[in-house]
Amino acid sequence: MKELKLRKSRGEVIIKKLKQLFPTTRSALNYANPWEFLVAVILSAQCTDKRVNIVTEKLFKKYKKVADYAKAKQAEFEQDVRSTGFYKNKTKNIITTAKIIHEKYHDKLPQTMAEMLTLPGVARKTANVVLSNAFGIIEGIAVDTHVRRLANLYGLTSEQDPDKIEKDLMAIMPKKEWPEFTLRMIDYGRAYCPAKKHDHENCPVRLALK
Repeated sequence: MKELKLRKSRGEVIIKKLKQLFPTTRSALNYANPWEFLVAVILSAQCTDKRVNIVTEKLFKKYKKVADYAKAKQAEFEQDVRSTGFYKNKTKNIITTAKIIHEKYHDKLPQTMAEMLTLPGVARKTANVVLSNAFGIIEGIAVDTHVRRLANLYGLTSEQDPDKIEKDLMAIMPKKEWPEFTLRMIDYGRAYCPAKKHDHENCPVRLALK
């Protein structure tokens, strides 16, 4: 109980500081509709948002509808997304998911966590990101590499498993903060506290927690 109270206190300080540093925040991925956003998020695994945006600029012009993705040729699509890395697996997931969305959901993305998790290539992180950004539906906290690293670094969790980290964070943060907390943690990790060696003692959040 004492540990939970301490984490809640730390969480409040961190949220306040992140809001000061990043008053407004949004996903860095470019998209025109929920389906395109899902495609971009799947492609962003182990890849920079900048690279994904370069790839999707051409991809979204070539494949305009969900049905276009469902009918895509595996080998051709692999070349379209090759530079994002893990392109064979990403291609398989996107094409298979497109078929499901086209046939089962009539080209509309499902809007529940349970349904999203049935889609190939969609785990809780991706589902949380898509539901909150595309539909304003808050089901949980998306735990990406920045959130996992920083949540441990600043004492908000001691877990390494993303699902367990998510539960810890949900227990200490107001639900209204969940979507933007992830986006701000990503912005913060990139701008102030990267994984590479740096002057961590003078990171803004670390100073705020002292």
